[in-house]
Amino acid sequence: MSAPERPFALAGKRVWVAGHRGMVGSAVVRRLAREKCEILTVGRKEADLRRQDQAEAWLALAQPDAVFLGAATVGGILANDSRPAEFLYDNLAIETNVVQGAWKAGVKKLLFLGSSCIYPRLAPQPMKEEHLLTGPLEPTNQWYAIAKIAGLMMCQAYRRQYGADFISAMPTNLYGPGDTYDLRGSHVVPALILKAHVAKQSGAKSIEVWGSGSPRREFLHVDDLADALVHLMVNYSEEQTINVGTGQDVTIRELAEKVCRAVGFQGGLDFDASKPDGTPRKLLDVSRINALGWKAKTGLDQGLADAYAWYLAHVAKAA
Repeated sequence: MSAPERPFALAGKRVWVAGHRGMVGSAVVRRLAREKCEILTVGRKEADLRRQDQAEAWLALAQPDAVFLGAATVGGILANDSRPAEFLYDNLAIETNVVQGAWKAGVKKLLFLGSSCIYPRLAPQPMKEEHLLTGPLEPTNQWYAIAKIAGLMMCQAYRRQYGADFISAMPTNLYGPGDTYDLRGSHVVPALILKAHVAKQSGAKSIEVWGSGSPRREFLHVDDLADALVHLMVNYSEEQTINVGTGQDVTIRELAEKVCRAVGFQGGLDFDASKPDGTPRKLLDVSRINALGWKAKTGLDQGLADAYAWYLAHVAKAA
């Protein structure tokens, strides 16, 4: 493996976005349109990345120079808690097959997407990159977290053993265009948007919000994440994973209130304390990526309005 290219210019390169139909992958495809590179994609019918032979065959045939590994099985608390085998197997299989296949195919650079939910449940706040693996995980998403931790470690291992320029990024909670609007599998932002929209249309007096409303969360617009990932692909080449977020958080109650304003729902909030709160607080320390010259640009109020507009155009209209 040759020495890493610094900076890693994307112009003229063949760049594979694994998971291009997902929220993150589609945002990365939109962002890469400005980079004068050749964007490669493949659907599950052509290459199921959970199957080693199919993943390696695709990489050998496509010969990408760079890979954004965003393909994953994802979901909110309910999905994680009720489908632990899927979350563990699918994510382990995808990352193992793509990382190994990329190395075998001579990919020059790979960026693996982790998740802030893999930090310890009671990690110091804001969470620094070195806090990873310093305490127990949040039980409601431990299966997904363990798989993602394995992916980060794979990138580090391939750097150490083979000199592969494989890096990883740790985004905070995401929302925006391409999100999943399904109460059985959604994350908190799309779930609240859906509930508020339905309540507004039906004239309901309130919406239900899981938990006490007191946990604090950080939210990053997916287009900001895509911009950060391209920035890291070009400028970052270290073993240490790197946080990507806004550096600001809100309570779930505050988030629900902001969503209701964005949707135009004027009713109340009913908190179901019998439902799990999850981690008490989850805020990333983003000083390292800020020092590299990147900062989030989209404020939460603006981002929620954008997310609701996308929902109206692509989900509510279709329904």
